[in-house]
Amino acid sequence: MEEVRLDLRADANHAILWRDGDLYLLDQRVLPQDERYVRCRDAAGTAAAIRAMVVRGAPAIGIAAAYGVALAARQRFVEEGEGWKAVIEPDLQGLADARPTAVNLFWALDRMRSRIAALPDGDDPSAALLAEAQAIHAQDVIANRVMGDLGAALIAGPTDVITHCNTGGLATGGHGTALGVIRSAWAEGRIARVYADETRPWLQGARLTAWELERDGIPVSLMVDGAAAARMARGGIGWAIVGADRIAANGDTANKIGTYGLAVAARHHGVKFMVAAPTATIDRAIASGAEIPIEERDPGEVLLCAGRQVGAAGVGAWNPVFDVTPAALIDAIVTERGVVLNPTAERVAALFDA
Repeated sequence: MEEVRLDLRADANHAILWRDGDLYLLDQRVLPQDERYVRCRDAAGTAAAIRAMVVRGAPAIGIAAAYGVALAARQRFVEEGEGWKAVIEPDLQGLADARPTAVNLFWALDRMRSRIAALPDGDDPSAALLAEAQAIHAQDVIANRVMGDLGAALIAGPTDVITHCNTGGLATGGHGTALGVIRSAWAEGRIARVYADETRPWLQGARLTAWELERDGIPVSLMVDGAAAARMARGGIGWAIVGADRIAANGDTANKIGTYGLAVAARHHGVKFMVAAPTATIDRAIASGAEIPIEERDPGEVLLCAGRQVGAAGVGAWNPVFDVTPAALIDAIVTERGVVLNPTAERVAALFDA
C-alpha cells in the first residue's frame, strides 16, 4: 500500500482505478482536505487498504477485493506457474478477513473463485481475472443508475430528504446507491435539499457525502447525527434514504451505526424510509438481522478526533460500526432488480424469482 498522486482531478466516479497493472484507490481517510490515491500492487496491500478504510462502502469494498484477486493471481502465476491455484487461497482469505459485515466483499470473492475454478491450470490467469473484476465494476455502475431511477420514482417531491453516511460514487463503482437515488431525484426536480448526517465517528457524511453533493451542485446542509429527529419534527422532510452493508432474507438491514435510530425517528414523524442497495447486498443465507455479524472497531476512533483526545482520560468506548434496522421500519428496499415495498421475507425472495 503506497500513497501516490495521479494527474487527474479526483472525483467520486474515479474512486477505484486500474492503471498500468496496479489498483489505485482514492484515499477516503483524507478527503476533503487532500485528494490522493493509494496504490495496491498485491492482495495483501488491497486487504490492508480495505481494513484501514482507504476504501469503504459495501459495493466499493467488493469491487476492490475483486481487483485484489486479479493482483493475487498475477503474482502467484509468476511465482508458481501452473500450480498457482494451489497457493492463492490464503490471498483470498486475507481479503475476506479485511471487513466482516459487508456481504458484497464475500459475494465478489465467490464470483472470482468461480472464475478461477473455470480457468485452465497452465494458462496465465491475469487477463481473465482482470476482465472479471472490471465486469463487476462496470455492472455496479449500471445497477446504481437503475436503482437511482427506481428510487427517484418513489419520491413525490419536491421535498427535502435526509441521508446517513456515504453511499455515492465513493462507496460504489460510481453514481451511488442511496446517493444515486438522490442524484437521479434531484435531476428530476423531486428533491430540493439534502440534509446529511455527519456520521460519527469517521464523519463520512461531513467529509464525503457533502463533498460529493457540493461537486454536483446539489444543495446540502450538514447536521450532527442527533439533530435528525428535531429536523423531521419541523416538517418538510419526505424521505430518509440510506444504503446497506448487508440485508437479511427478511429485509432487516445492517448499515452504518445511527441508521436504526434514524429509522425509528422517521417512523415516529411520518417520514418514509428507503434503503437502496444492489441485490449482491442481500444475504439470503441469513434469515434475519440477528444473524448479521457486526464489526466493532478500535475505541480510539470514538475517543479521538483527528488524532486529538476528545474523551476523558481513562474512559472506554463502545464502537460498533453498524446497526440493524428491522424490516418493519423500512418502507422500500430499492435494488437493480426492482423495488420491495414494506419488505418481508416473501417479498425479498420474489426479487430473485423475476
